[in-house]
Amino acid sequence: MDKRKLENLKSKGWKETSVSEFLNLSLEEEKIIELRIALSTALKRHRLRAKISQEVFAKKLKTSQSRLAKMEAGDRSVSLDLLIKSLFKTGIDRSELSEIIAS
Repeated sequence: MDKRKLENLKSKGWKETSVSEFLNLSLEEEKIIELRIALSTALKRHRLRAKISQEVFAKKLKTSQSRLAKMEAGDRSVSLDLLIKSLFKTGIDRSELSEIIAS
């Protein structure tokens, strides 16, 4: 953000903060969110590399296109188990999953 704009906002009582602080997330909650994002990003990246639509990819995963869209978006309604299971269905192995988690 522009330094002048930031100073103007601070002078009016605004505070610069992180998302975690703003949402009052614990360190554990923050890590879970980061993990969910990493898994969902990997799933989407795998689909895009294969150059197939969500609809075709969803059929391969035996789910709906709308559910896959939620998975790729990191929606809270999608369990970490489902994300991991879907990644395994795409053919990744445990070592590749470890790399995703570690990133």
